[in-house]
Amino acid sequence: MSQPDQPLSGQRVLVTRPAPQAEALCQTLREMGAEPVRFPTLAIEPAESYMASLEPLKQKFMELDRYHAVIFISTNAARLGFEWIDSYWPQLPIRIHWLAVGDATARALQKLDIPATCPETGMDSETLLTLPELQQLQGKSILICRGVEGREHLGQALSSRGAKVDYAELYRRVSPNYAVQDVESIIYKFLPSVMLVTSQQSLENLDQLCKGPKDSLPIHQLRQIPLIVPSQRIAHKARQLGYSRVDIALNATDQSMIEAFQHTLQLTTADDEHGKIHE
Repeated sequence: MSQPDQPLSGQRVLVTRPAPQAEALCQTLREMGAEPVRFPTLAIEPAESYMASLEPLKQKFMELDRYHAVIFISTNAARLGFEWIDSYWPQLPIRIHWLAVGDATARALQKLDIPATCPETGMDSETLLTLPELQQLQGKSILICRGVEGREHLGQALSSRGAKVDYAELYRRVSPNYAVQDVESIIYKFLPSVMLVTSQQSLENLDQLCKGPKDSLPIHQLRQIPLIVPSQRIAHKARQLGYSRVDIALNATDQSMIEAFQHTLQLTTADDEHGKIHE
């Protein structure tokens, strides 16, 4: 039985966020009585580690003052984008609108003294496009800081409004390498109570890693465990892969993911109690 101040007591929660973004979530889970299990299914590689030439990227940041707005897609884009900006601009150029997709990205930029704003509600490209700074764009240039192979919807929408859109692809997401023994120890020795997954790529990597080479691991066990995701799109992909207990959080913030898990936990407890009554 969980205590009121530790509502997640006894719950083993699989956290798949990349290592730099996982600490705050794990700390909150521990404070609520849960046992967070770190299993990053994405690793972030900065452009410097794989690009043959950084000159095109460097040029965009050296000419930063020609942009009407600079948009940061993620906290990784914020962190790495700041490093590039700091290399060439001891003081931020003026008259630029600094915009962020999601509150977490905006807060990461604000901590770095970049006065970023984001929509009050929502944390996706569609919501960002409602901002007044992105309405009258004829002849204006916009820089989008993101990872390789990011979604094209935002750039296409801005182009349709007359903007010239450039991309600063600052990193790529790759699947980490795990030995089979590590996957068995972390995942299958003591199965998690729930899995928190915040992107489709992270989900696909999780599924692939937990199959093992030549499907040698019992992935069917994992697919029966409650899975929390932040969007209908990712939920649809999860169901296609065979996950049978998928719940959708309001968004990908730590708070929303935990609240969705608590809702799932309450429903599971209610079902268990109902079953006992009718035994």
